[in-house]
Amino acid sequence: MKRHDPLRVSSEASRSREASASLGAAFVGSGRPEGAAERQPGHAWFALCALLALGACAAYFFLPPAALDLQPDRWLREPWRLWTAAWVHWTPLHLAGNAAGAAVLALYGRAAGLGRGHALGGFIAWPLTHLLLALWGTPRLLHYGGLSGVLHAGVALASTALLARHGLQRAVGAAVWAGLLLKLAWESPWGPRLAAPGAVGWDFAVATRAHAAGVLAGLLCALAVEWHERQKNRP
Repeated sequence: MKRHDPLRVSSEASRSREASASLGAAFVGSGRPEGAAERQPGHAWFALCALLALGACAAYFFLPPAALDLQPDRWLREPWRLWTAAWVHWTPLHLAGNAAGAAVLALYGRAAGLGRGHALGGFIAWPLTHLLLALWGTPRLLHYGGLSGVLHAGVALASTALLARHGLQRAVGAAVWAGLLLKLAWESPWGPRLAAPGAVGWDFAVATRAHAAGVLAGLLCALAVEWHERQKNRP
């Protein structure tokens, strides 16, 4: 029976663990700007996505939509609606779809290694999305609710952060941005104000302008975050 040297086995196992750790960090670590390794990625972004999803679930079951939804002619008098509108959902399918979207966004941000600055940018993009939607001027949109606008903002923010990196991360960011722009072009938010219920596979009317407003809000916040990161890391 062949005997193994314990020290040799221990050394080989250690090298194997180090190789696995390096492989697992390849996507997150590739192409980060200098100083980015100091950030602890994911936790703040996860907390933001959890706040969006759990708030939506609580609002659906326990709070009246009329007190929370975005009403474009009332946001100045009732500014909390710029935040709470994201928690309003009209049907179970609406809630389930957006809750799943929040989970995907949390994982996307984790894979992108987003730090606290990006989470703060996402928090600011949340009400900014609804402010842009209210200012856009949509006569038929008397009540708006849902996470989709804010989720689009999050995707735009995370993808812009990846564009500032190098290698695989930049390629992923560019691909997701291309998908976002194609989606907006297909939805034609500058055209009809609302899609009819069920027109795109949902059982509620879809405010496509909220998606465009979210992408713009996410882009603006992402650019601000990236500028701040570069200033912070300058010698």
